[in-house]
Amino acid sequence: MTTTAAPGMPHPDSTTRHHVSLAETSTARNYAPLPVVLASGQGAWVTDVEGRRYLDCLAGYSALNFGHAHPRLMAAAQEQLARLTLTSRAFHNDRLGPFCRDLADLAGMDRVLPMNTGAEAVETAIKVARKWGADRKGVAPDRATIIVADGNFHGRTTTIVSFSTDPVARDGFGPFTPGFRSVPYGDGAALEAAVDENTVAVLLEPVQGEAGVILPPPGYLQTVREVCSRNNVLFLADEIQSGLGRTGTTFACDAEDVTPDVYILGKALGGGIVPVSAVVSRHDVLDVIRPGSHGSTFGGNPLAAAVGHTVVELLRSGEYQARAATLGERLRNRLEDLTGRGILAVRSRGLWAGIDLDPALTTGRQACLRLLDHGVLTKDTHGSTIRLAPPLIIEPDQLDWMCDRLGEVLVEASA
Repeated sequence: MTTTAAPGMPHPDSTTRHHVSLAETSTARNYAPLPVVLASGQGAWVTDVEGRRYLDCLAGYSALNFGHAHPRLMAAAQEQLARLTLTSRAFHNDRLGPFCRDLADLAGMDRVLPMNTGAEAVETAIKVARKWGADRKGVAPDRATIIVADGNFHGRTTTIVSFSTDPVARDGFGPFTPGFRSVPYGDGAALEAAVDENTVAVLLEPVQGEAGVILPPPGYLQTVREVCSRNNVLFLADEIQSGLGRTGTTFACDAEDVTPDVYILGKALGGGIVPVSAVVSRHDVLDVIRPGSHGSTFGGNPLAAAVGHTVVELLRSGEYQARAATLGERLRNRLEDLTGRGILAVRSRGLWAGIDLDPALTTGRQACLRLLDHGVLTKDTHGSTIRLAPPLIIEPDQLDWMCDRLGEVLVEASA
């Protein structure tokens, strides 16, 4: 008797099944990945251990904005690998200064505090805001508060999950770090009402990614900027997923001509090669950090700085931002054509979309498994929502092909 596999599932005797089983046996189960084992990638495409090709429409949650194995990024990494990879911050290296100078310039800021992961950058921004509140605003010790938004996702460290509204992220991980107030995302009046004399910062995603690509109401970011300026409060913009070209502008805040006090960056900053993150701000904000008050052995290492600097250079021309804007309009139009045919709602900005599926037809997970069978990789969130975030180097015909495959999956789900 021939053994068959369910939709989206590997054959029980396959190489894929072997690798999945090995991972499930040997790793902590803090993820529930799709049952595909990737072995190589080029541009917008990846190939699994069975030789099957897939269009990568998640792009490492925006870490792969420039696709897999981008030639300039690979060349920068390979050249630096042959020279020097790590010094620690006990010494200077010749790649850090140019990287930080040009990243600060790209953001219209003065200084950069380099870290590694996005969560580290958020934690760093929280520390900077509290120190700024003590030194510059005069907030009494241990009284500083930071306002955050419901539905946020800034990472999974203990402090960050302390102000998460996702029970999966919080349950069982207490006691939690105090000093945060959460208000509804997009509600400027609620945000202003939460501000008091001890408020040092407002921490927001300009577009909420993990929540399902939730767009702010028109004018909301301007309101946040005005409230912060009027009350001497720092505006911390978590642009880890939304920044560096993803939304059709360099930063998602650019859509409302808003400049925060602090940009929190990561993911795409490492070109999909190494983890690179950064807190980018003005002198008066970052100068509160002194030697010994914060640091990272790998933060600002030569390899990370070489790759990050190349990312900044790629963004200088505006080519990738323009591609995201133009192709994003194409993507939105194609997805809106599918609305009412299994799709309840579409939210998009640039090459980033959240798609609410009809739960009577399918779950997000089931849809992603079916898309896997059709050669498309993406990820679900919050039950019946899937996210699309293809690399910014994707071609128009590839984008159309992806949308055609999604249409086929919706037909299958309704059959």
